Amino acid sequence: MTILVTGAAGFIGFHVAQALISEGRTVIGIDNLNAYYDISLKNARLDRLKTSAHFSFLTVDIADQTAVENLFKSYKISKVIHLAAQPGVRYSLENPHYYIQANLVGFFHIIEACRQHKIEHLIYASSSSVYGANTQQPFSENTNTDHPMSLYAATKKSNELMAHSYASLYQLPCTGLRFFTVYGPWGRPDMALSLFTYAILKNQPIDLYNHGKMLRDFTYIDDAVNAILLSVNHPAKPDPNWSGQNPQSASSYAPYRIYNVGNNKPVNLMQYIAAIELATGKKALINNLPAQAGDLLETAADISAIQNELGYVPNIDIHTGVQNFVDWYRAYYAL
Repeated sequence: MTILVTGAAGFIGFHVAQALISEGRTVIGIDNLNAYYDISLKNARLDRLKTSAHFSFLTVDIADQTAVENLFKSYKISKVIHLAAQPGVRYSLENPHYYIQANLVGFFHIIEACRQHKIEHLIYASSSSVYGANTQQPFSENTNTDHPMSLYAATKKSNELMAHSYASLYQLPCTGLRFFTVYGPWGRPDMALSLFTYAILKNQPIDLYNHGKMLRDFTYIDDAVNAILLSVNHPAKPDPNWSGQNPQSASSYAPYRIYNVGNNKPVNLMQYIAAIELATGKKALINNLPAQAGDLLETAADISAIQNELGYVPNIDIHTGVQNFVDWYRAYYAL
């Protein structure tokens, strides 16, 4: 079985490719290696993957239709794990065009290629940001997601709708995973954990939005990867109990499924910072700021569906996860 991992030089993509390789799977990784953040970090991830004979890498921009078509023609791909996207809520406020090209146009090129080449299963990354203006916690996959608060969230919601149409029309099994704040070693430098750790180690103030009054369901990278691997082995199937009279949005008459991927133990942002302080042995200097546009104040995942159906169990607590990250961060950046 050959599995395509898009966004293989990215944070989650790197870890997924590494896990698949360790299982003896053949992996083709693609990435456009854009400069959204430090390319040297992406290359360092790829260097580790390229040591395996089970891994091949190609520089491909999923927004390039011809490049995607040629990729699928050149390799006999069985399943696709689609993680390539333009990430970040705040960046979408200033650079919306990137999100349309990568997250909408690019997603279409991938899912259309999956249809044309009869791919067995498409697993793709969605996001907890799709819950938008909802305030009822924890978020259930069947909660209404029609009120996104950022363009990034809107593109992820659109991916879910596009996936359903392909599952319905062409019987393409599609599984969408709504990730809740994934963190850990080799994480993106634009995410809070990297920014906070750097500032604390350098005795610089950290910018704390909404005065730290935020709750996040932080998910350690190993747990997120485990959810993806479980999904690979369990292609989406039609829900025999689905009813058009009382439609559930997370399943369908078609081979379509949506799952939350979280830790199910939301943490206050100040607790998160306390965990970083403990791991670094230093106190944080706080620069309190008002809430930013597009930010959800609270995220908490109801993970009962993926637990019951796929056997997913998150194992890493926040203190262990943050300590693992800080240890990696210090070693990688020689701090």
